[in-house]
Amino acid sequence: MPTAIAVTSADLVLPPTDPGTPRAAVLPPPEGRPLDASIADVQQLLARYGHVVVVCPTSAPAAVENRLHAVRSLLESDRIALVRTDLPPLGAAVLVRQLCLLAGYDFSPGVLASAARLLAHYIYAGAVLGSVSRLDRVPVGLGTHLKSWLPGAHFAVLAGPTPQMVRVGTGEEALAGPEFATELLLARGRLQTDWPTTTLVPRWRIPGPVQETPLPASSPDWWGTGKLVEFAAYLPDPAVLHQLVSSVRREICHWCGMDLIGDRCGFCGAPLTVPEAGGTRGTGSYAGVQEAGSYAGAYTSAQEAGSYTDAHGTGPYAGARGTAPRAVDPRTTDPRRALPPADTGTAPADAHAPGPAVPHPTRALGPGAHTPRALP
Repeated sequence: MPTAIAVTSADLVLPPTDPGTPRAAVLPPPEGRPLDASIADVQQLLARYGHVVVVCPTSAPAAVENRLHAVRSLLESDRIALVRTDLPPLGAAVLVRQLCLLAGYDFSPGVLASAARLLAHYIYAGAVLGSVSRLDRVPVGLGTHLKSWLPGAHFAVLAGPTPQMVRVGTGEEALAGPEFATELLLARGRLQTDWPTTTLVPRWRIPGPVQETPLPASSPDWWGTGKLVEFAAYLPDPAVLHQLVSSVRREICHWCGMDLIGDRCGFCGAPLTVPEAGGTRGTGSYAGVQEAGSYAGAYTSAQEAGSYTDAHGTGPYAGARGTAPRAVDPRTTDPRRALPPADTGTAPADAHAPGPAVPHPTRALGPGAHTPRALP
């Protein structure tokens, strides 16, 4: 039974690229909606799918997050994961569509929830803005603020994975783009510009036609202006996404017992146990957590052609033991090698399976939480 992917806004739901891909469920906002109705919505998803992964942007109103925490607490269920993302609206929508696609594979709910941080590192989300005077989610220098008042000044801003800003039309430096094959998705606001298609596409060597979608309603607030064209470059191949997630070593959460990838459980939020100084974690690719909230090399080196590595050696999934991994050009690989085994009626062997789960006396919602009563 696949894990349900839910979102807090209809803006985060893009049309699926494959008719067989399930769509994300939309949890209505709490404004004007009683708590009992929100509980019923989540109960229906739990009854149908067993586990629910809710994607909630950090830019969402505090009332939305509070309602989600209230629902999870009242249900006393450890089968609900709340995933926060810093991506702008269009990039967050791409992330949700990728999670929906992966939900149809054989990934466990814990791996699927913690994979959101990995996938976000491979989404290049930005926008072309007519003004940056009200932009507060990406660092803006004083000089750039002043230039934004000049008539006709446009700025290309990259929000992630590494923030960057350049002025358009002045011999600007190129935005740091992906070093792997991507597709580009555009959402046009009230800014009249073809810079993404005429300049960004050839610089980032994006093949094929550029897809367009309506601008999310929350984009003007996120970027500080309605005069914008939002864009997101992403990995489109399901086989490559499957290979990317399955290449990461899996661990068992010491608190709730769910399996995870990276350094933090996607369900209870407990961090991975830090190894002792000078110690190692078997033969895996962890180098130990260097600082709170950062990954320490969870993404393994590619074992065969067709898999991706972190082209920059930085970010959430850096190279093994602090070594920057070697970039692999997906244009020279055969992504079909990454396809999962065909469905023969029996569960395929998983080379990355973590083994028997460590028994735990409780499956609490997080460190320090009370002992939950699981729903039947």
